[in-house]
Amino acid sequence: MKILFLGDVMGRAGRTGIIERLPKLREEWKLDFVVVNGENASNGAGLTAIHAKALLDAGADVLTLGDHAFDQKDMMQFCEAEPRIIRPLNYSKASPGKGFSVFEATRGRKVLVAQVLGQVFMKRAFDDPFSAIDTVLKAHPRGGNVQASLIDVHCEATSEKMAMGHYCDGRASIVVGTHTHVPTSDTMILPGGTAFQSDAGMCGDYNSVIGMQKEEPLRRFITGMPKSRFEPAKGEATLSGLYVETDDRSGKATRVEPVRQGGRLSQQGPM
Repeated sequence: MKILFLGDVMGRAGRTGIIERLPKLREEWKLDFVVVNGENASNGAGLTAIHAKALLDAGADVLTLGDHAFDQKDMMQFCEAEPRIIRPLNYSKASPGKGFSVFEATRGRKVLVAQVLGQVFMKRAFDDPFSAIDTVLKAHPRGGNVQASLIDVHCEATSEKMAMGHYCDGRASIVVGTHTHVPTSDTMILPGGTAFQSDAGMCGDYNSVIGMQKEEPLRRFITGMPKSRFEPAKGEATLSGLYVETDDRSGKATRVEPVRQGGRLSQQGPM
């Protein structure tokens, strides 16, 4: 199976990049399944129902969220009605929506998608992500009742993301980090056949400070004083993520490539 994961969509620039490029990538790369992290797609904070629909219409099979899952209040209801949206598994038990689900890819193949939030350096203490994902993976063995499984690990700390990759190695097909908006260079297949990258990066304008217009973040770093709100950068987006090929019988990753398409970053993807 050919699977594409795209990292945090950042504001209008990221949404535009997805809408303009994803349909072509699906066709050119003959993709079977696409997952997009959309949690910053609406002005850099959360995701509205309208913007979620636009990303799904552009070719995303599933949207994951993150710690800003419910910054946009209409998502509280929309994620209950739209099964293709996954919020963090270890969020409050009272949260609406689902933290994991099984979806259908091409030719009827089944893909598990789940998301967990990290605990290190996060603003609030979420439930233990390791025990949360352990229960899900035991119930959905790759190569068993699902042909592939993808875990979005939404964390600040690279160490926590790497620990989750090793924890899920041999049980998940893909473990990929999100949240910090900068693509890492540790793309690999772990010994147990799990494709891994600590952070997929963002789908946004990289002439920025992690997707925000540079002036206000610079002012705050230099002076320690805020003057205005952060605003998403508006230049051409780079779509950043991970391309993975998996074996249907075993669920193991057989190929993994970093993805950088458009914008300012050096271009990468499956050739």
